[in-house]
Amino acid sequence: MDQPKLERLLRLMKMLTANNYLTVEEIAEKLSISPRSVYRYIDTFREAGFVIKKKNNCIRLDKSSPYFKDISELIHFTEEEAYILKSAIESIDENNILKQNLKKKLYTVYNYKILAETIVNGRHSRNVRQLVQAMEEQQTVLLKNYSSSHGNDIRDRKVEAFAFTTNYEQVWCYCLEDREVKLFRVSRIGVVEVLTEPWKHVAAHVAGYIDIFRMHSNLKLPLKLKMGLRSSSLLAEEFPLASKQLQKISDNEWILDTEVCSYDGVGRFIMGLLEDIEIIDSPEFLQYIATQIDMMKSLSF
Repeated sequence: MDQPKLERLLRLMKMLTANNYLTVEEIAEKLSISPRSVYRYIDTFREAGFVIKKKNNCIRLDKSSPYFKDISELIHFTEEEAYILKSAIESIDENNILKQNLKKKLYTVYNYKILAETIVNGRHSRNVRQLVQAMEEQQTVLLKNYSSSHGNDIRDRKVEAFAFTTNYEQVWCYCLEDREVKLFRVSRIGVVEVLTEPWKHVAAHVAGYIDIFRMHSNLKLPLKLKMGLRSSSLLAEEFPLASKQLQKISDNEWILDTEVCSYDGVGRFIMGLLEDIEIIDSPEFLQYIATQIDMMKSLSF
């Protein structure tokens, strides 16, 4: 079974074990699948030994079903276990990609409300819970008092939030004002208010490209660098995803051949490491760095 189908089965299990009954049509709408697919999933549960209860054309999964207790014990955490798990995960270095992957997997499988503090900074957990709720119910949200780093203003943004970035620090949204997909940083949101207005632009819900330096845009600019031991080690530490694109050519030399959304992210990284990095086959980036150096020289006088 492929991952999307497995994730839908897990989400369906979560829905069918809640206290309320749901119709097949309601389930199909929440999972964005056809009623026929819902019936196939229900048959899969039934064949696996689960008991499906019906009431007024609504269904749910009986918690007394065989194997259900085993599954419940497998994925359930007590308050004490959740605290220990949170402490263990947070003890891992923040830049370790395994930490972020573990958070993402726990978030995908388990109820967010218990693991909110594990996934994000505590003071942002309520906003993330609201965003999760809006995604599950496919409702529009209002990002109140959002502080923009580009426009240098603070105002409300009405959006359709549909996906988080890997570390849950940012959220992909369809911005109703600008009529395009944008990335909003969770830490810059004042309060998230879930509205009663349903999504109307699902077809546009396509997450954009984020480069290894955590920059995003519709552009993909070529970048090729020859890096020494110091710069390649710092790159892997500060930007873990970059390690997958580093090619070792000798004991002290690595090649980074990638695409970036802008030169700002990589530019900030290499400005203090120019003696350990050679820019190759990237004339546009070479010109960008030359311009930055000229600007710094002019500021020094």
